Amino acid sequence: MRYDVAIIGSGPAAISAALTLKLHNKSIIWFGSKNLSPKVERSEMIANYPGVKMVTGTELNRLYREQIEDAGLEIEERQVTNISSSRRGFMVLGGNDIYDAKTVLLALGSTSPKGFPGEAELLGHGVSYCATCDGFLYPGRTIAIFCGSKEFEHEVNYLAEIAAKVYLFTSCGEPSVSRENIEVNPGKLKTIQGEEKVTAIELTDGTTVPVDGVFVLRPAVAPGMLVKGLELNGADIVVDRRMATNKPGVFAAGDCTGRPYQLAKAVGEGNIAAHSIVEYLAEKEKQ
Repeated sequence: MRYDVAIIGSGPAAISAALTLKLHNKSIIWFGSKNLSPKVERSEMIANYPGVKMVTGTELNRLYREQIEDAGLEIEERQVTNISSSRRGFMVLGGNDIYDAKTVLLALGSTSPKGFPGEAELLGHGVSYCATCDGFLYPGRTIAIFCGSKEFEHEVNYLAEIAAKVYLFTSCGEPSVSRENIEVNPGKLKTIQGEEKVTAIELTDGTTVPVDGVFVLRPAVAPGMLVKGLELNGADIVVDRRMATNKPGVFAAGDCTGRPYQLAKAVGEGNIAAHSIVEYLAEKEKQ
């Protein structure tokens, strides 16, 4: 199926856009977490959201979920690891599947400006963002895993079942995974090394460890690596007043476009992006 819009993210900007696009009868494939935004969830009290009295983040996310359900919208819990241009629009890699979309809305939340040195250069040549996609390539081999969230620990276990040796690095506290072939490294991953393919990793203490592959498991892929050629200002996606990026057909909204990191700003940008997408699709229909 070819969708009108692929939405990446499930925070307030994405929700706002999805609801508006649904009202305009656009077909949507929506990638994110059914738990919605952890940033909103952790908010102790929200006092400046128009139309809503003092509310906790947990309660606001509950209201969002009810509205999403009432609208008949569905969120696919698959991590998007690549978006590439195609003759008819965009090919979106979500999990192990490829989805065809005419336009893309990036509502990624705030993300890190870049990955590890060597990560982008060796992506697809030993660097992977998807355990189930590429894990089968490493039976009996040595790999390194950077785990950026507890939610990916099951993928660490999956990879450890395949590989002979796993060097594990985390940014989310002490891991709960425990297997004989997993070595939890207290050091920090500094660079990924290799020419045509990954050959080693370097740690911040200067140690070099030979590996056959590196899996980088983060809640979100940095925008510049998700969409090649996307214009950035540091970590922020550059957009115009229509929330359009420098890539025709790709729009962005919410925290990923920069400060202020406010609910009202994110919701407003999501709404603008949705209307801009509707206009973009209408112009394409005329051509």
